[in-house]
Amino acid sequence: MDYSREPEYLIQLADGTLKQLNPFTGTEVWTVPGRANRPLGMVFPTSSPLDPEEEASYCAFCERRYQETPPEKSRVIRSMKGYETLYRTPAEDLFATTAEFRRVPNLFEILSYEYWNLNYGYTLPPRVAARRKAYLESEAGRAHVLGVIGSKLRAAGKTDAEIAAMPVEDRIAAASGFFGGGHDVIIARRHYVKGATHDHQLAGAGTLTPEEHLQFVTYTIESVKALYDLNRYARYVTVFQNWLKPAGASFDHLHKQLVAIDERGVQHEATLAKLRRNPNLFNEAASNYASYKNLVIAENEHALAFAGFGHRFPTIEIYSKSEHSDPWELSLAEVRGMSDMIHAMHAATGVDVPCNEEWHYRPIDVDLSMPWRVMLKWRVSTLAGFEGATKIYLNTITPEMVRDRVVDRLFGLRTERKVASSLRIAFEAPCRPNSLRYSERTR
Repeated sequence: MDYSREPEYLIQLADGTLKQLNPFTGTEVWTVPGRANRPLGMVFPTSSPLDPEEEASYCAFCERRYQETPPEKSRVIRSMKGYETLYRTPAEDLFATTAEFRRVPNLFEILSYEYWNLNYGYTLPPRVAARRKAYLESEAGRAHVLGVIGSKLRAAGKTDAEIAAMPVEDRIAAASGFFGGGHDVIIARRHYVKGATHDHQLAGAGTLTPEEHLQFVTYTIESVKALYDLNRYARYVTVFQNWLKPAGASFDHLHKQLVAIDERGVQHEATLAKLRRNPNLFNEAASNYASYKNLVIAENEHALAFAGFGHRFPTIEIYSKSEHSDPWELSLAEVRGMSDMIHAMHAATGVDVPCNEEWHYRPIDVDLSMPWRVMLKWRVSTLAGFEGATKIYLNTITPEMVRDRVVDRLFGLRTERKVASSLRIAFEAPCRPNSLRYSERTR
């Protein structure tokens, strides 16, 4: 067999230009002198005092406004047992407990129930149909559903008079997606941090405690598995978190989104083609390469974080070291290791940076092993004409700058006990070659 080697993913030119190539997508990114000194584009809103009368009701995701979201599928509460998950809460009991996290259908689905029904013949499973029937037979449940549907119709341009003229059953017919749809939102409790007095004190992923963040992550994993169990036509459930409006968030309230789709996606297909040729791809082109280039930010027993390369936006990549490819197969210790690392990267990034958190893992119909990995992308620049014309992207922050910025903050956060003490930061990390163990196990 002819020998061939992968190209260099980072090339520093004599004038200081850094050319980056993404090993999985082939995306080409340049950081050029001068433009690399541009401001981060941080969000510094004018701070205003919070109105005590509006506490816990700042947006439709807040805890005093449960009735403004579709009927929830489950919620995580604090109890004498610690954390407990409650399922299928009746409308009458929405305010009987306080949810630390809630799973609700997205009011504006990317792929609607009708998409699955018309294209695949998908119908509500019996237990979901029974839940829908019971909810609508309840006076409070029926009023809740009609109220939310009214909001959706108004957002679509319907007037109150037009909505009132519609037969009630026609309005309720649109509620199937509220119970059996494939686009869910995982909503955290707080809009602002506990004790906040001004509106810049937002509660982001990094302001949670490590234990709270673990509950957020484990609950999300459980919800991903539930969507696969609900719809046999789903080939992938994508997980993402948009933080702040410049990153695509409707509300500046911490939440993740889960969307079941009927394709693996172009990015996965491109990665799978390379993975078939080189099963050790994620070690060689990601963790090992980052280590050799001194881009590792932090490491613990079960996860590794490094400054990514070849991304349109400055990116932190977080990899699970587990031999398991499916997030729901990881042990609690392995999930905690990933959660602690993701949480620490958010805490070091700060709540004032718009960012996207993207989960990547093995699609359910794939027999190749691959690690669960999370990308944290800082949305601090705007794509312009040069990028569109050349498909070469200008990233104003180099991976080294990302590493230095995050590492500097992590040491302080660990000293203040705001992130997990198990983190080994920068030069403390062992950085062993082939630390990702996914290829040791096949399905």
